[in-house]
Amino acid sequence: MNFESYLERIANLNPALNAFLDLDAAAAGDGMTIGVKANIAVKGLPFHGGIGAYRERLAPADAACVAALRASGAVIMGILNMHEAGLGGSSDNPFFGPVRNPSWPGLSPGGSSGGGAAAVAAGLCEAALGTDTLGSVRIPAAYCGVFGHKPSQGLVSTQGVMPLSWTLDSVGVQAPTVDVCAAVMRLLAPLPPPRRLGVCAVLEVAGQVELHPDVAAALAAAGERAQAMGLAVQSLRLPEYDFAALRRAGLLIAEVEAEVTHRARLAECPEGFSPELRRLLAWGAAQPAAKVEAAYARISAAGAQVRAALAGVDVLILPTTPQPAFAFGQAPPADQADLTALANIAGLAATAFPAGVAADGAPVSLQAMSANDTMALRAAGMLSI
Repeated sequence: MNFESYLERIANLNPALNAFLDLDAAAAGDGMTIGVKANIAVKGLPFHGGIGAYRERLAPADAACVAALRASGAVIMGILNMHEAGLGGSSDNPFFGPVRNPSWPGLSPGGSSGGGAAAVAAGLCEAALGTDTLGSVRIPAAYCGVFGHKPSQGLVSTQGVMPLSWTLDSVGVQAPTVDVCAAVMRLLAPLPPPRRLGVCAVLEVAGQVELHPDVAAALAAAGERAQAMGLAVQSLRLPEYDFAALRRAGLLIAEVEAEVTHRARLAECPEGFSPELRRLLAWGAAQPAAKVEAAYARISAAGAQVRAALAGVDVLILPTTPQPAFAFGQAPPADQADLTALANIAGLAATAFPAGVAADGAPVSLQAMSANDTMALRAAGMLSI
């Protein structure tokens, strides 16, 4: 589609979806059309991270990732809705309104990059930039039936991004196909050269994370597809990795670091933060230094263990979320990010990909995780349904 066609789709569909919050009136061109999450600076557009207290703030300059896309000729369409501060999994924003799932009405679009996944799924733009701290690009991609890539840690600059956690944040991409994901990634950073995909491991989590039966079946089927494609498929367990405890440790770090980021504005304008976000930030501020240091040490050690366990494995296949998408208006499952947090904690690349639907029609998603971004993207493309 051309640029005008995307504008027409936004005009027709966005009022019901609430994916785009602001459009760039000066945007024009023939390049790839991209929406940007509201916590990533786009010069001259609101830069609020979904927080009411920053509603009037305009970005003085593009974030580094946005500048890289512009330099390639991409058209930055505008700013996308998100979960407040990036700290949550529903994108039901108290200041800017809820994002709706265009692919599965009645189900949550996920969060925190829910606006991007919804916009891509509805064809409002070709791709979206989001941020992923414990799964915030991949979870919405999973629930909206699109692809979501979290790059290996540090590959894409976070300069000009409102941090949730400077320790765990990554800038990632959501797109309708893996090829578009890869194309946008190549504009953001050099990717490793392609090489033969040989050893594929399937993560075994029985007794550690409870998988919905339809998710477990999709994971088994992906392993069978990989084997049929000639890959060497093996099972892998991470017996020393406590998924729930490490997700909680990552969340603690995010809350502690987010409180530092927002401390001054919170003191000036507390009503610009929702009661829930104020509660989370206050909790982060109240944590003893020894507990925080222990959380940093725990995720550092766990990340090293995971990277060592994956030595000799090209790609690890695992679910994106332990269960299919949940109903809009419900609280996200407590373990929603148990499996996505693994890539952030280990600093690995991970690509969420559609893997069918559950018996009730809800989408099911898996991830391809790798130390090599190209490998993760390639495996996701091969194994997606």
